[in-house]
Amino acid sequence: MALNGVILVNKERNISSNKLVNKVKYILHADKAGHLGTLDVLGEGLLPITLGKGTRLFDYYLNKDKVYKTVFKFGETTDTLDLEGEITKQNDVIVTMQQLVKVAEKMQGKQSQMPPLYSAKKVNGQKAYDLARAGQTIELKPKEIEIYSIKVLQEIAENTFELEVHCSSGTYIRSLCRDLAENMSTYGVMLSIQRTKCGDFYLKDAYSLEDVTNGKYSIIKLETLFDYACIKLDEKQEAKLLNGVELPVQSLSLPSNLKDDKVKVFGKDDFLGVGHIEKDRLKLSLRLI
Repeated sequence: MALNGVILVNKERNISSNKLVNKVKYILHADKAGHLGTLDVLGEGLLPITLGKGTRLFDYYLNKDKVYKTVFKFGETTDTLDLEGEITKQNDVIVTMQQLVKVAEKMQGKQSQMPPLYSAKKVNGQKAYDLARAGQTIELKPKEIEIYSIKVLQEIAENTFELEVHCSSGTYIRSLCRDLAENMSTYGVMLSIQRTKCGDFYLKDAYSLEDVTNGKYSIIKLETLFDYACIKLDEKQEAKLLNGVELPVQSLSLPSNLKDDKVKVFGKDDFLGVGHIEKDRLKLSLRLI
């Protein structure tokens, strides 16, 4: 029987997101597998892995917010802005807890962020880190992001702090470290990063790769991911909708608990996806079959 849904996995350090996806796909004998947002090789924490029809969720979850716990060290930086790179700059500036908290508060909100030189950002169809490692000159463009909150949790050692960052999708935490440092006239490097939240998914609900290997896991069914009222279609209505034909609302049995213009659409045997009602017509905005 084909597997369709989402499994939450707690990624360990020193494994790529794609390699972890492939391991889970092999263990579960899934036809298809993907993920809902890359974590760096040195990153750890929540990696939602999609299975079967769930791989169609990528665009839907593309703009979901994220929460990270991270450790920044100030006074030095590397070419990659993390521990994978070589130290390129250093100074003797000492950052205090009070200073960091003050600067972090100023950096909340919408802003333009320059991606790291060594990143998976595509430049002319190639990943920036591949071009950088080949010694090529790269012109990256800034991206609009939003920092919802930055909490300075503790000072671990001199110039080394643990923070919690709630941000929009597409935010580079390494770049945030660099930008915080620049605002304090120093340099910064990210020592570690752990994702604790991705959209409505939380790290506390994730399984280790060992759990998955030993069969100690559960798969989230696709229909449970959406808190909308349900519409059931007959065979003719299902065929029309799947062929791109919008259905007039008056031909449907609308649920009494309809709260907005989005609904979960079911056919005779399957969950078809998320429907959108506009101008008294129903169309599929997220097709899962």
